[in-house]
Amino acid sequence: MATAESSETNQYLTFNLDGEVFGLAILKVREVLDFTSITRVPQTPAYMRGVINLRGSVVPVMDLRLKFNMAQTEKKVNTCIIITEVELNGELVVLGALADSVQEVVDLDSSQIEPPPHMGTRLRTEFIKGMGKHGESFIIVLDIDRVFSSEDLASVQAAAPQMADPA
Repeated sequence: MATAESSETNQYLTFNLDGEVFGLAILKVREVLDFTSITRVPQTPAYMRGVINLRGSVVPVMDLRLKFNMAQTEKKVNTCIIITEVELNGELVVLGALADSVQEVVDLDSSQIEPPPHMGTRLRTEFIKGMGKHGESFIIVLDIDRVFSSEDLASVQAAAPQMADPA
């Protein structure tokens, strides 16, 4: 329960997925890239669209729309890749997340973020930090460290070395 003493303001990068507004803690975001060519990696989950070359590093790119059971992200004028850092077993993993468009960085006080909704036992919501109230709309605040499971990220890490060594 938030008290006045624990009230703090955090910044979130807001972006669109299928008409909904999501937010990522700005401290987890490295940069935002224009959509670029993605190399598909065989035998990976559908939401792993492939990898990109980011200044000599192999970076996996995930399609958040597919991860959230939406239609696949289409390349449009505002489609972008958000480069983020995800913690896996105490180690930081850099990955890209496809977004329909990036909006802005917003400040949300902890009092503006309500707990995630309880949607029953069949729907997973543990990756939602909360629902941010911004003006008259809501921002679905993601916990990017929980969006992908350890198994998801392990398959990403296993695929990345294969792409780095084109033997």
